[in-house]
Amino acid sequence: MSKTPQALSGRAPQQQWSTRISFILAAAGAAVGLGNIWKFPYIAGENGGGAFILVYLACIALLGVPLLMAEVLIGRRGQQNPINSMARLAQEAGANPAWKNVGRLGVLTGFLLLSFYVVVAGWALAYIPVTASGTFTGLEPQAIGQRFDAHLEQPLVLIGWSTLVLLLTLGIVGRGVRKGLERAANLLMPLLFLFLVILVGYATTTGHFGAAVAFMFEPDFSKLTASGILVALGHAFFTLSIGGGAMMIYGSYLPPDVSIARTSMLVAVLDTAAALLAGLAIFPIVFAYGLEPGAGPGLIFVTLPIAFGQMPLGTLFGTLFFVMLSVAALTSAFSLIEPAIAWLTEKQGMSRLKASVLGGSGIWLLSLGTVLSFNLGAEWTLAGKTFFESLDYLTSGWMLPLGALLMALFTAWVMKPEITAYELGGESTGYRIWLLLIRFLAPVVILVIFLQAIGLIGL
Repeated sequence: MSKTPQALSGRAPQQQWSTRISFILAAAGAAVGLGNIWKFPYIAGENGGGAFILVYLACIALLGVPLLMAEVLIGRRGQQNPINSMARLAQEAGANPAWKNVGRLGVLTGFLLLSFYVVVAGWALAYIPVTASGTFTGLEPQAIGQRFDAHLEQPLVLIGWSTLVLLLTLGIVGRGVRKGLERAANLLMPLLFLFLVILVGYATTTGHFGAAVAFMFEPDFSKLTASGILVALGHAFFTLSIGGGAMMIYGSYLPPDVSIARTSMLVAVLDTAAALLAGLAIFPIVFAYGLEPGAGPGLIFVTLPIAFGQMPLGTLFGTLFFVMLSVAALTSAFSLIEPAIAWLTEKQGMSRLKASVLGGSGIWLLSLGTVLSFNLGAEWTLAGKTFFESLDYLTSGWMLPLGALLMALFTAWVMKPEITAYELGGESTGYRIWLLLIRFLAPVVILVIFLQAIGLIGL
C-alpha cells in the first residue's frame, strides 16, 4: 500500500456533530421512521413472522451495515453536500467527474421522498387528537375504517396536517447542525424508545405477548416464499435510509476521529431494535382482539384503532402510540431534506433560513399532488398509477436502488483501497470482509431487488 492518506480539509466545528452519540442518535433517527413502526410489522405479518424476520436480520448484517458504512464513508471523506462530496472524491480518485450525478440523485431522491412522506406523517399527527378525544372508543370496526377513508377524502384537512409536519421539520433543520438536528435527535430519539418500551410493557399485559413472541421469533420456513425473501432484502436496504443522500450528508458532519464501522453498527442495532420493539408492541394487541397481523398498510390506521377502541386504557395508549409514530416520522423527515438544504447553503451561498424556505416551498407544492391522489385527483393516473403511487414507485423502485448500487460501486471499485481503508480505521480482517461484501454481494443483491421492483423479475 502507498503512504498513509490524510483526511481532506473538513467542516468547521459548528458544522459537525459535537459527540459520537449525537451522530448515532441523528442517524438512527433518519433510519427509524414510518418504515419501522408502520411498514415493518405489517410486512412481517404478511410474510409469516419468524422466518421472515430471521432473513431480515441476516440482510441487515450482510447488506445493510456494509452499505451504510459506504455511504457514511463518502460523506465523511467528502466533507460537503452529496453533490460536492461525490465530485471531490471522483477528482481524488482520478475518475470521471460525472460521478457527482450520484450525489445529485441522492439529493433529488430525498426531496421527492419527503414530498409524499409529509402527507403520510400528517396522518399520524392527525390521529393524536382524534385518539386522545376517545373517538375510537366503542366504534364498530367498519366505522373506524370509514373514518380513515373520510379523512383521506378531505384535501384541505390533509394539506393542513402535512403543512404542519413540514413546518416542524423546517423549524428544526433551519437552526443548523448542532442547534437544530443534534438537539432534536438528542431529545426525540430517547423519547421514541421510551414510548416503545412503555407500549411493549403494556402489551405484556394483554395475555397474548407469548403468542407475539412465538410469531416473531419462532421461524416457520414453510411460510417463507421467494417473494418474501426479496421483501426482507428490500426492507433491510430501505430501512437504513441508504441511497437517498441522508446518511451521506450526516456522515459529512462526522468528526474524523469517530469510527465509521462502530457507529454504523450501532445505528443498525438501534434501527433494528425499534422495528422489533414495534412488532412486540403491536402484535400482542392484534392477537388479543382477534385481528389480522398481515392487514397491510391499514394495520396502523385502521386495525390498531379498532383495538384501541376496545381495550382498557385504549385512549391513553393509542394516543401514546400515535405520538411515537409522529416522532419517528419527524426524525426521518429532518434527514430527507438536509441534503438539499446543505447543497443550497454550500453551493448557492444561501443562509439556512432562506434555503429552508425555498426547499420547503418546493416540497409543499409537490406534496399537493400526493394529497390530491386520495381524493379530487384519484382518477388522474399515469400507467394506472396515481401521482402518489407513481412517485412512490419512482423513488422506491428506481432511485433508491440505483443510488445505492452506484455508491457501492464507487466505494468498492473507484475509490482507492488505501483511502477507504484509512477512513475505516486501516486494513484489518473486518475491512477485508467489508470490501468483499461491498464489491460483490451488495451490487448483485441490489440489482436483483431493482429488477424485481421494476417487474423484470417475477416471483
